[in-house]
Amino acid sequence: MNDHQHDRDRPRSDAAPGPPRPEQPSSETAAAEGDGASAEAELAELRSRVTAAEDLRLRALADLDNYRKRCAAQVERAATDARAAVAAEWLPVMDNLDLALEHSDADPDVIIEGVQSVRDQALRVLARLGFPRRDDVGATFDPARHDAIAVHSDPGVAAGTVIQVLRPGYGNGDGQQLRPAQVVVAKAE
Repeated sequence: MNDHQHDRDRPRSDAAPGPPRPEQPSSETAAAEGDGASAEAELAELRSRVTAAEDLRLRALADLDNYRKRCAAQVERAATDARAAVAAEWLPVMDNLDLALEHSDADPDVIIEGVQSVRDQALRVLARLGFPRRDDVGATFDPARHDAIAVHSDPGVAAGTVIQVLRPGYGNGDGQQLRPAQVVVAKAE
């Protein structure tokens, strides 16, 4: 092969351009376009997942609000039922007080006996409700169960002992107390 023939086969840079050749996508361009399509698909997928997560969040908030409303209704219903149960316990006491008033012109001893009976009935109701009347005379003073109204010397009693109850306390010693007793406590000499 001679030099002339060799030059003929070689593309010339100064040759007139022919019809434009379609550009062949380079591997980088194809990868970029593929990455772009892939990124668009991934973005669409992420948007879909965000929308689904937002929907789940809104549903959870609605469920939580409905649960809160149901709980509030149940608490209100339980409180209403508890009040009704307590009121029902007191109805016989009220009936007996009405009977006592109907017989107010009766013998005073009969009236006193009737009032005593109603009082005993009321004490039983309190005890059934979990608040029995306490007899604290002779007990050691306990600030959780007693309000000390006064302190007196009493040589026959140990210091800190309840010597008189001015207003009885109701409830048990396990922290379930309707009210503390007002007491007089013995002091040390």
